[in-house]
This record gives sequence, C-alpha cells and structure tokens, in this order.
Amino acid sequence: MKFRPCIDLHQGKVKQIVGESLNVDNDKEVIENFVSEQEPAYYADMFKRDHLLGGHVIMLGGGNEEAAHQALQAYPRGLHIGGGITAENAASYLAKGASHVIVTSYIFRDGELNTANLDKIVSEVGADKLVIDLSCKEHNGKWVVATNQWKTISNFEVTAQSLRYLEAYCDEFLVHAVDVEGKRAGIQESLVKHLAQSVTIPTTYAGGARSIADLELFHKLTDGKLDITIGSALDIFGGSLPYKDVITYCSNL
Repeated sequence: MKFRPCIDLHQGKVKQIVGESLNVDNDKEVIENFVSEQEPAYYADMFKRDHLLGGHVIMLGGGNEEAAHQALQAYPRGLHIGGGITAENAASYLAKGASHVIVTSYIFRDGELNTANLDKIVSEVGADKLVIDLSCKEHNGKWVVATNQWKTISNFEVTAQSLRYLEAYCDEFLVHAVDVEGKRAGIQESLVKHLAQSVTIPTTYAGGARSIADLELFHKLTDGKLDITIGSALDIFGGSLPYKDVITYCSNL
C-alpha cells in the first residue's frame, strides 16, 4: 500500500472540490473545499522531494493546460495526468513530462465502453503508459462506471471479469468512489473490498479518507493490495490530517 498524491486543477488553480458538484456549464455550482494560494509546481516539488511516485494531476474542465504543464515540468516522469485526454493529445502530455495519461470519458461514450477509442489510444501511447480511471458509483446494487463529470451512469459494470478485460489495455487503474469523493466522510468500504478482491494490476483508490484510522482500515480491508490517495482531508489542502503523518504511516507498512 502506497500513498499516491494528487493535484486537482480547476480554472487554473489547485483546488479540492466535491466531485459531484462539478458542472461544465455552471462553475457557480461547484462546491470548493479548498483553493490554494500556491502554484501547482509547489505541490509537485513537494511530492518529488518526498519521493512519492505515481500521483495524479487532474484537469477539471478547461483553462488548466498551463497549470498542468507547470506541475509536470516540476516533477518530470513522477506524475500521471488526466482530464480531457484523448488519442489525439495523449502523446503531447507524455512529451511534457507525464509518466502516464489517465482516461475515462474518452473510452466511455454514450453510456458504454467504446472499444474503438480504447484501441486507438493504446496504439498511440501503449498500454504501459495508460491509466484507466473507473469512477465508480453504486447503482441498483451494482458498481458501475460514471462519466461526464459523473453525471452519466454507464452500462459498464465493474466486476472481476470486466476488470480483467481492461487490464490488458492499461498499466494501472485509478478508482474514484463517486458517492464519497471530496466529502471527508470515510472510505467506501464495500467498494474497497470489491476492488481488492478483483484487480491484479496496481490500483489507486480515491474517496473519503480523512484520518490515520481510515488508512488503517483501508490497509486491513485490502491487505495492502491497493494504493490510496487523499485530497481535501490533508493539511496541505486545508484539512486537518497531517500530510507528513500519512507519509510516515504508509512508509512504515
């Protein structure tokens, strides 16, 4: 189990927001937990100094290109990048310093997996440079992928069989727990257990973690099989959980 850091960008600034409140057509509805006075490079330098590999930069909507580039330049090959990634632009982000690109909406179109787009982006960058973001939402008793700022519920059920299929196309999974992401209400235990029982490649879980006790529970439920990211609960993002304590806990496992 490793701690994977994050840099979420909205309107060119480092922010922590409640994911479900993101609306591409109306930024006034976005619920902001934290807006940083620091530039993205500040956080990227911090993560580089602390030897934290495989964190992610997520561009939430437009106007984030320059900020994302700044983070990638500060920590070349140390960060993944997602948000608006397509087969047409993926290689450019790798050239700018990303170690991997992250895709969701590009490969999930009209509520279903678009295998043509999946094949296309893999042919452009290679499966070894691709992270598939499976933003999961519980729907009718099943875990399904949510896309389009998590407003669209797809017909893609996240099962051991479907994950095994996707594993052939990517290097890692990033899984956002839609129902708890940004709410600092604790991890989604049922999803965490389901993922730990189902995946066979590196997988990072995001959503709800707020304390060392949550990290202890996460490690117990997954037997250390999954990695975790924490955003708004950290003191570096306006929360009360010390960033250094998280690093210490995870490094001592």
